[in-house]
Amino acid sequence: MAYIKTWEELTISDNFLFQKVMQNESVCKRFIEKLLRISVKSISYPIAEKVIETSPTQKGIRLDLYVETAEGTVLDIEMQTTEGNRAWLPKRTRYYQATIDVSVLKKGTDYTMLKKTYIIFICTFDPFGYNRKIYTFTNRCREQRNLELGDEAVRIFLNSKGTVGRVDKDIDKFLAYVESGVAEGQFTQDIAAEIKRLKTSKETEVEYMTWTAEMQDQRREGRLEGMREGLIEGRREGMRDGLDFAIRNMIETLGFTVKQAMDALKIPIAEQPQYAARLQNA
Repeated sequence: MAYIKTWEELTISDNFLFQKVMQNESVCKRFIEKLLRISVKSISYPIAEKVIETSPTQKGIRLDLYVETAEGTVLDIEMQTTEGNRAWLPKRTRYYQATIDVSVLKKGTDYTMLKKTYIIFICTFDPFGYNRKIYTFTNRCREQRNLELGDEAVRIFLNSKGTVGRVDKDIDKFLAYVESGVAEGQFTQDIAAEIKRLKTSKETEVEYMTWTAEMQDQRREGRLEGMREGLIEGRREGMRDGLDFAIRNMIETLGFTVKQAMDALKIPIAEQPQYAARLQNA
């Protein structure tokens, strides 16, 4: 089981504490303004871990922090600390973008009403290997590089270990704070003060304990489900091995062809090529 930190060990790079800090509207609003270099009148109260289910048959998503500005812009802000996620982060942002679009566009509403969306991943590793502090992606024309598609979908990856490129000075200090835990500058010091306030809150500590218990239950259930699936797959493997043996035995003792043996054992026609291939390669 992955190690779950104690309440005292939590830092800004841990999802639970990051979400709590960003639920401070002043901090969250300033972060957005400094990162995007825009003025924001106000934001709707940030929703931690917003779950979006588009249909019972489709994969839902759980967003770490879902924010809407008074201007109608939607932002998903995520903390990413597992470097193994690097390979699938781009496609994760693609799926998040599509799911958010479907969720905000009510049935019968024209697609021109889609909201401007930012998906922002704060990474404690370099997601693309160019040592940049920030990677910003928008859709551009390959043949006409200065031509943007204009779909108002933006994906941003911040890299706490980056040294190349320029960002707002307070965002730069925020990334350094994520990396080192040392708060420099008023904005980052305000975040550190919010963390200190949260750490003295017994209510928030109890909430974290409840959250960790739920996480452990989910992981335990996941392991049990994996064991159940493994047992079922093992039985399937055992059945296949037994049928392989029976086919070979019928060929050797009764002179059956492979096809005759499989038909006699009532192996479905759709599965017969798999058995034939295994016998050939044995």
